[in-house]
Amino acid sequence: MATQVTNYQCPACTAPLHFVGESGRLECDYCGSSFDIAEIEAFYAEKEAKAAEAAQKQEKTEAAQKSAEAEEQAAAADGSDWDASGLSEDWGADAAGMKAYCCPSCGAELLCDAATAATSCPYCGNPSVLPGQFSGILKPDFVLPFKLSKEDAIKALKKHYRKKPLLPSTFSKANHLEEIKGVYVPFWMYDGVASGSAQFHATTVHKYTSGDYEITETSHYDVRRAGSIAFEKIPVDASSKMPDDYMDSIEPYDYADLKPFSTAYLPGFLADKYDVSVEDSRERADKRCAGSLVDALENTVSGYSSCNETGRDIHLKRGKVHYALLPVWILNTRWEGKDFLFAMNGQTGKLVGNLPVSTKRVIGLFAAIAAPLIAISVTALLLMAR
Repeated sequence: MATQVTNYQCPACTAPLHFVGESGRLECDYCGSSFDIAEIEAFYAEKEAKAAEAAQKQEKTEAAQKSAEAEEQAAAADGSDWDASGLSEDWGADAAGMKAYCCPSCGAELLCDAATAATSCPYCGNPSVLPGQFSGILKPDFVLPFKLSKEDAIKALKKHYRKKPLLPSTFSKANHLEEIKGVYVPFWMYDGVASGSAQFHATTVHKYTSGDYEITETSHYDVRRAGSIAFEKIPVDASSKMPDDYMDSIEPYDYADLKPFSTAYLPGFLADKYDVSVEDSRERADKRCAGSLVDALENTVSGYSSCNETGRDIHLKRGKVHYALLPVWILNTRWEGKDFLFAMNGQTGKLVGNLPVSTKRVIGLFAAIAAPLIAISVTALLLMAR
């Protein structure tokens, strides 16, 4: 593992602090604040104590939840578990051409080929990335090569800004693209079989006219479907640094381009080392696999106006687990002192990310909607007063 260091951040604005020998203080280049060493150490000691206390409470809560979930999953999975026996740490001759880095700020562990230098963290932008130790790292089974370039990612980001009525007008012009990195994000891929049944509440709506009246008849139905489905390579991202909703949102990937892993696909890119184990991903994997069956069953419910799931009884036969690296362009932008993270599928170009909202535009939109309603209400009151 890399040497652990503390990357102090400014308590006022969270920007990095650096030591100035002349003043003997820690100073912030962004907001100009300065602090005594003892002041910062006391601040971080208090912060770490509170974090440790919160983590202890969280651990107790999670332990209780996991115990209950384990009992439920054991009953639903017919005693089977995901088979990770095929995963290996044997890189063979490829290990000699690989390097590891560690970010002291967010804890990300990054891998790359010997010719690629990690000068900053693609997740938090911290420039103090330290050399790590390349050992105890599972070798991926598969890699999905990048199809789209850095230029494609920049174009996609600019396109993402368009037709956003609540986006501040200055954002697309004034925000600064701090960092753009091509990263192979680690994924566990699950094979298995899901079988069981699902219940749905469905409706049909029939409208007709009778005299001066328009009549709407709604009929309600209880629908049940049962079946089984074999699935291959259901993906669950294995990086705690990458938001799960981002990774789910940029799917799907086309597995037709999936290749047996080779370091030949890595030059110029970083690969994030997994930090969420197969066991810790089990709950998400089970939900995605069960959800795949329920979605397939719901797709057979046709001829209704609406259809909503009301219950399910799903059993999983868990199979092999594969380790794969999937391509993601990570773009970090900064605007008015805030960081905004975007992620783009490096194969299909699908992009997601959070955007700021203009308060003025929200108020303007509300006023535009509210004005006609107020006018109608006033008119109605005047008519009633006559």
